Amino acid sequence: MRRNTHLITTIFLLLLISLQETSIQGYEDSAARNLKQELGEAHEVHCSRERSRAAWDIIEEYLMPFVEQEQYQISSKCRLHPDNDMFRDQEKHKIHVDINEWRCGYCKKSFRAEKFLDQHFDNRHYNLLNVSHSKCLADLCGALHCDFVMKSKSSKSKCNPAAVARNRHLCESFANSCFPINQGPSASRLHELFLRQFCDAHTCPGKAKPFPKGGKKQTSILYLAVSILILMLLPIFYLIVFLYQREMRRGTQELRRISRVGQKTKPS
Repeated sequence: MRRNTHLITTIFLLLLISLQETSIQGYEDSAARNLKQELGEAHEVHCSRERSRAAWDIIEEYLMPFVEQEQYQISSKCRLHPDNDMFRDQEKHKIHVDINEWRCGYCKKSFRAEKFLDQHFDNRHYNLLNVSHSKCLADLCGALHCDFVMKSKSSKSKCNPAAVARNRHLCESFANSCFPINQGPSASRLHELFLRQFCDAHTCPGKAKPFPKGGKKQTSILYLAVSILILMLLPIFYLIVFLYQREMRRGTQELRRISRVGQKTKPS
């Protein structure tokens, strides 16, 4: 009887220890999950945010000014349309407060560099990404010359005819789908411009430079500085001219008085 009681007590103690260990393990797992959530567990996105940003900057600078000039509406089926960029909404919610301060437009949290804000978007606002098919703007980089803009490829690198032909074909497909020549004069002009602006540079050897038509006109910093300097110096210049003219008039009046005093009276 005593032996059975001892056995039951031992089994009970083992069960109690097992339950305690399970509870501790569950607590540790829960704590680990909470810690991962707190630190932000990055979601894997098979699309380069950096290259997508470069592609959009190229579209905005070297294509959109001409599209706006023609007052042409790009179809949402066109891969160049803003809706086909999974990062577009997040990029719009970036607030560049200062050189070392970037702010999230969703939760107002601040970061000291853009790359940290990008990580925050990946960790905390992943659910706001449009991750459906054909939404990765980085896939267009071959046609849009992202490497040229990002300077990620050496100018001395050997030209690959197969890659160049593939990128040219992709580029021409964008011209055909986004600006069909049967959609009117504006579409026809933009179709021709897109070929000249982007597609003609896909050649071996790569002597032709992309974007020969130019892009968005940006105010030069030097021009802006000179304009501000002129506006500041202009009042000083007018003040100097005013003082000089006043001194000239005063000197003329004094000379007249002296000449009158120096005149001799005629004898009667």
